[in-house]
Amino acid sequence: MSGFKYLREAVYEANMEIARERLAKVTFGNVSGIDREAGVVAIKPSGVPYHQLTVADIVLVDLDNQVLEGGMRPSSDTKTHTLLYKHFPEIGGVCHTHSTYAVAWAQAQKAIPNLGTTHADHLVQAIPVTEVMTDAAIQGDYELETGYQIIHKMGEEGLSYQEIEMILVACHGPFSWGKDPAKAIYNAVVLEEIAKMAFLTLQINPESTTIKQALINKHYFRKHGKDAYYGQGC
Repeated sequence: MSGFKYLREAVYEANMEIARERLAKVTFGNVSGIDREAGVVAIKPSGVPYHQLTVADIVLVDLDNQVLEGGMRPSSDTKTHTLLYKHFPEIGGVCHTHSTYAVAWAQAQKAIPNLGTTHADHLVQAIPVTEVMTDAAIQGDYELETGYQIIHKMGEEGLSYQEIEMILVACHGPFSWGKDPAKAIYNAVVLEEIAKMAFLTLQINPESTTIKQALINKHYFRKHGKDAYYGQGC
């Protein structure tokens, strides 16, 4: 397992971004990463404060949630992460936070509408919110059911996990993913900022509506389209 130091380091750095970006307090939140070829997932240990976390603390598990290496229990959300890796085969990192504004939208059970160009820079659609989990699911394998809530929502609405890399789990909080742990935490930062902006916009003007499609398309495709010209390229 010593060959997975690079994965542990990447996951450690992504978890530390949760603290640096103030996306969660004390021990809340977690980021994982996966080595697809080996089927090995690295994830934050459960209940460890960020200021105490070290690279060596990062736990390695397989896709069946069996611990492969590590002296502590993996995150209690591990089953959610591994299920997403199984169903979203192109992702390389998953992030869960308890960031204030995103959680507020999740607790309100409301999707975040596309109200401006910051949102449109990252995705065309509203940021979706899952259905409220049933009592049977809550009393069953809760963390696994959380993953299924996400998967079902994406499937029911025909949403692409490659295009929409963030979601709100109703009454709980945000999950995001990406090509690697760094992109997963980046998307968590973006989600929190969009959630905050949308909240403030609707406070200022409760009648605010989704911006026009032409503006959404312009901002999204200048960054993500085949003729994208934002940034410095590869």
